[in-house]
Amino acid sequence: MLKKIKYYLKFVVLTSFLFYACTESFDIESISFESALVIEASITTDEKFQEVHLSKAFKIDEDGPHPESNAIVSIKDENGITYEFSEITPGIYQSNAKFSASVNTVYQLFITTASGEVYESKPEKTSSTSQIDDVYATKDIGADGSEEFRINIDSYDPTGKSKYYRYTYEETYKIVAPYWSSLKFNILSRIPPLVEVIAKKDLSKKTCYQTKKSTLIFQTETTGLTEDRVTKYVLRRIPVDAFITSHRYSILVKQHVQSYEAYTYYSILNKFSNSSNLLSQNQPGFFNGNIYSTSNKDKKVIGFFEISSVSSKRMFFNYRDFFKYHRPPYPQTCENYAPEISPGFEEPPVPLIRAIESGNWLYFDINRVRDEIFPGPYLLKRKGCGDCTVYGSNIKPSFWID
Repeated sequence: MLKKIKYYLKFVVLTSFLFYACTESFDIESISFESALVIEASITTDEKFQEVHLSKAFKIDEDGPHPESNAIVSIKDENGITYEFSEITPGIYQSNAKFSASVNTVYQLFITTASGEVYESKPEKTSSTSQIDDVYATKDIGADGSEEFRINIDSYDPTGKSKYYRYTYEETYKIVAPYWSSLKFNILSRIPPLVEVIAKKDLSKKTCYQTKKSTLIFQTETTGLTEDRVTKYVLRRIPVDAFITSHRYSILVKQHVQSYEAYTYYSILNKFSNSSNLLSQNQPGFFNGNIYSTSNKDKKVIGFFEISSVSSKRMFFNYRDFFKYHRPPYPQTCENYAPEISPGFEEPPVPLIRAIESGNWLYFDINRVRDEIFPGPYLLKRKGCGDCTVYGSNIKPSFWID
């Protein structure tokens, strides 16, 4: 499902029919801002709760997106089966039951907004499947001459029917707090200052995991090849000094087989995209998809109703698979801090008490060499250096393999 799409002040209207050849030129015309319903609907062959996202286009000087709530959303197939959707959060509609799209079965999307506007899609289907053969990491040299990890994809459709592919991914990486300690401070008294070091009851903040989903459009096609084969398609490029590869990295890749029309739509959408959001501040407007208003032909609609077959594959790699000694830099500097604690009744509390109560510093070790720079009895580290939950979740994903 597409994420965080933004639409801004100036729109572009695609005046030639969208589904001409991908390489064929088209004319565009600039117009002033108009309201438009934004529909994100990609139904797949995965057995899951399918989702439809509804929002409204907004101006460049507005905060957004604006969810379209209280709509009636359903999908019907050619056999008369209706799949009803319910709004689970503002603008996000989820199917009431899990279902998967069937190959060579036609589906159609129907939407009625709270204001009574009625929309429907053209009938769509997916007619082929293709399996991912392999997802693997290599170390290569990037365009700027620096080393990078590349996530590559191989796939093959022996029937030759797939041809058009879109990829999404979900990456997860392991985080290890470099200065985690099993001990912590306990303040016995603020005035006079009195602190003890005790064992932690919670030892779960040394190792964490962070998961992020792709937000860009990744496509390739095989129409000019002798075989319907994708070979070493580079989905992801990661600098070798990127923190996310420090220990263990995993990526779940999904390959969506698209229709020619869906491929063309996403291809044009990608040309207008220029940031981590699919349609950025550089996006000049909208163009027609396969969804239209049946109650008012002048109502603008942005989006595409897509049925796609999906193949998934997950892979892992360790930083040590490529480098034996060093690791990428941690996202936070982890210098020592040794604030003093001295007897007395002064107010406010002494530096050590203030550091502990701030929550920004954690116990690391005894200060064995006290001097003017490190006068205190204990060495402290910034929270992020000793508590991995600053950067991720300490709940291990169910799919994770060490």
